[in-house]
Amino acid sequence: MLNSKSFLTVDFGAGSLKLAEFEVNESGGLRLKQYGFRSLGAEGSQEATREATMQKALIELLAEKGVRSKNVNVCAPGFHVFSKFVKLPPVEPAKVTQIIQYEAQQNVPFPLAEVVWDYQILGTTAGGELEVLLVAIKSDIVEGLFRVTESAGLRLQLADVSPAALCNAFRYNYGDLEDCTMLLDIGAKTSNLLFFEKGKVYSRSINLGANSITTDFEKESKLSFTEAEKKKISEGFVSLGGAYEEPENAHQAAISKIARQFMTRLHIQVNQTMQFYRGQQGGAAPQRLFLSGGASVMPYTAQFFQEKLNLPVEYFNPLRNVQIDPGINLEELARVAHSLGEVVGLGLRNLAHCPVELNLMPESTLNWVNFNQKKPYLIATVFSLVVVVFAAGVLFDKLNEVNKQELQVLEQQINPLTARKTQFQKALADLEKSKKDATQITTWMDDRYYWGEVLGELHNIMIQVESETSNKLHTATGVWIETFTTDGETPATDPSAGFVNPFNAPNPAGGGVPPRDAAWMRRYGRQATGGAPPPAPPAPGAPDAGTTPGAPATAKVKPAKPTATNEVDTITMMCRAVDVSATGGPSATTDMAFAVRDALKESPMFDKEETQLTSAVSPTDDHSTFTFNVIVKLKKPLKL
Repeated sequence: MLNSKSFLTVDFGAGSLKLAEFEVNESGGLRLKQYGFRSLGAEGSQEATREATMQKALIELLAEKGVRSKNVNVCAPGFHVFSKFVKLPPVEPAKVTQIIQYEAQQNVPFPLAEVVWDYQILGTTAGGELEVLLVAIKSDIVEGLFRVTESAGLRLQLADVSPAALCNAFRYNYGDLEDCTMLLDIGAKTSNLLFFEKGKVYSRSINLGANSITTDFEKESKLSFTEAEKKKISEGFVSLGGAYEEPENAHQAAISKIARQFMTRLHIQVNQTMQFYRGQQGGAAPQRLFLSGGASVMPYTAQFFQEKLNLPVEYFNPLRNVQIDPGINLEELARVAHSLGEVVGLGLRNLAHCPVELNLMPESTLNWVNFNQKKPYLIATVFSLVVVVFAAGVLFDKLNEVNKQELQVLEQQINPLTARKTQFQKALADLEKSKKDATQITTWMDDRYYWGEVLGELHNIMIQVESETSNKLHTATGVWIETFTTDGETPATDPSAGFVNPFNAPNPAGGGVPPRDAAWMRRYGRQATGGAPPPAPPAPGAPDAGTTPGAPATAKVKPAKPTATNEVDTITMMCRAVDVSATGGPSATTDMAFAVRDALKESPMFDKEETQLTSAVSPTDDHSTFTFNVIVKLKKPLKL
């Protein structure tokens, strides 16, 4: 749909609001007239204050830029959006919508009455299956965006989502790339990973965002969120590892380590998604990676991913094929161009057909938009009727009566809508009160999920060590947690005892951990398979095992003191791993034990000083596996 008038696009991100004003140029392409950013700060990440923060930021930005355009396309942030790729069997075109609605009922994690959803058929597989992108967002989120734009005097035309807007922007600017390409958009609360391969598109939302770097640094430095964010932007960079000298600036040193830990977790998710794309989606190996999003420009981010993925890495330029107004400072624009992918993708929706066209406008919002569009015509009609009645006078009395009747009909149509608006505002006020109450309850319940986060971190560390060891030795290996207990108990090591359920073990402190089901234990523990039991920790005063060549150093760990509180702050684990000494040499087993210890020390959840190995490596009789014990000290005690 060509339009010679200028129009606005707004990306309501988790951490910032981005605005751009475009117009259609003489060749039918996009011309960027102006752009602007506003940080939403800590208030923007809280649901209770997010809408008011966005409204204030949008009004200030419009006034600062002197924007006169009224039509606007908006983009909802990734953390509010549910998206999934589904494959449908070959069916008649008339039944596609019905089948997709069934898929939406099965996949969307909310009742369909509470969401607005849309879909896009992206193509077909070699077997004739339909590849469909299904997207859903809660209706109240979009209605909130409508209220924000209406309060700023704008007319909302469509509501899109971040992955779709990024897809359209990439296709518009890099349509010449046909081999497999990845685009990683690192946001404040979530990150989007997209794959492009010829006519094929696949995306996944990763629940990791750069706000976690700010939050961890805020806790460590005792600064406010705003101050920590400023320090992160002005002084932060991604550490390149132990081979590089640590900066003298304490804040820089802290941020660089936290940033590397975040990027490492993000890299693990990227690797898993690449494997899924190639295995389950039939995609080819990626040939390059593009970075975008506000957090992607932290120094050494590109070098980090280039080293980890062994791929060429460059920054996404969404303005590659967009004409720039002469009044824009190109040097300043170049510094933020990587963050404008969503607003460019929204602007393309006003040109012509796009690869992904979604519109998540709920019916209530559409009705209100239509009513506002018709209101001037209704008012003009009423005014014309009054003028005709006045001019005609007595001679057209009969016509006057007809006009009055038509006027009454119009008023009858308007009155229910006005009453409905009052009801909507009352319901909205009740909803806001309920949301505040729910936010308070959620805050109280956050600590209940801490145990799952600890176990998830242990699980990720084992996967990380296993992957790094396999890559280093070029052979398949494995490491897992066989048993563990809490508050310094010694794990059971007798092979004849079979699998030891640590959750039923007594706690010396009088506490205990609730038992878990068998499926959960199969995920985080394995049954002992035989072999010599690992040696007990050395007696006080005995020489460290580290004095023996080939054995890891044994830490002298103070025994946990009994306590009367229901808290657990120490975990004693017996780990078992595949014996790789035949491939990696005699020191390979101790290297793996050290790798587990070091990975635990690097985790933000565990105490670096008191997390130590507590026994020497103990191989089984047939040397197929070996065991070693580790004591892990939690930074935040677990409340039972």
